[in-house]
Amino acid sequence: MIRIAMTTLATLAVAGLPLMAEQHMSQDGNMVTYETADNFEDAAFAVENAIVGKGLVIDNVSHVGDMLERTGADVGSDVKVFEGAQVFNFCSADLSRTVMEADITNIAYCPYGIFVYAAPDAEGALIGYRTMPEGPMQEVQALLDDIAKEAAGVE
Repeated sequence: MIRIAMTTLATLAVAGLPLMAEQHMSQDGNMVTYETADNFEDAAFAVENAIVGKGLVIDNVSHVGDMLERTGADVGSDVKVFEGAQVFNFCSADLSRTVMEADITNIAYCPYGIFVYAAPDAEGALIGYRTMPEGPMQEVQALLDDIAKEAAGVE
């Protein structure tokens, strides 16, 4: 009986890992990340689905991890920085119009980006975004946070 209960608890704990993603704010407050138990490929797929699921179009996917891997020898480094790393860039026509009508210089923040990466030999991945300034751009930050949380499995 105790063995069954412990097995059930262990199964529930493992099954709930993606739902227990932790939020982290960088020391300087310039980015927010969420940990997920998903591997890099699954986390990147979750980010893509979360963006598209909001009715947004991904303008570009920057393959940062691939670029660093490909160019390492060219710059004299053999360090593997990431197991995988991508930045998904997108805009919201409605939200972008709102924030740029409020302050035309908010163009500097467009397109918006969500990054996902896994460090070598790490369990899981991190999903995050750069924080936005106070004022109208907080609407964009709320959108980025919703997308990152959804992709990381945070309720």
